[in-house]
Amino acid sequence: MHLLYLVSVWLHILAATVWVGGMFFLVLVVVPWLRTGDRDLAGKFLRETGERFRSVGWVCFGVVLVTGSFNLWVRGVRWSSFVDPRWLGSDTGKAVLAKLTLFAAVLIASAVHDFGIGPRAARAIERDPRAPVAEQLRRRASVLGRVNAMLGLALVAVGVMIVRGCPG
Repeated sequence: MHLLYLVSVWLHILAATVWVGGMFFLVLVVVPWLRTGDRDLAGKFLRETGERFRSVGWVCFGVVLVTGSFNLWVRGVRWSSFVDPRWLGSDTGKAVLAKLTLFAAVLIASAVHDFGIGPRAARAIERDPRAPVAEQLRRRASVLGRVNAMLGLALVAVGVMIVRGCPG
């Protein structure tokens, strides 16, 4: 069981790293590069890159959900823990609830970005990169992507607190 737990933790960290690292690569490298290059090609490149990363990201979410649930179970967290005032009041209980809340926020923000604003922005940029609607959608997608990246960093921080304890 210990080896299975270690593999699960490794997969959990690997999936989180791929997702967060990929998001930061898009936010810090791809998007700024597209702004300085050929705007006519930017929409197509952004759409195709987004579609490919969307698949990777959602697989990572699935891996994180399954491995995170298993990891909590191995650490003794059960469904009944979520209604136990002593556990909920503990540092670990608070950190787990914070992580689950952040993860739910990430899933919602990702769904809105990946299946709504992001594809609409890419199509608008592809049609006419200088159109006001393209710029407006690009800004919305960019802000939502940055918010999601910050939520990802917060998830990592709370994950560390779950296993290493809360500072204080």
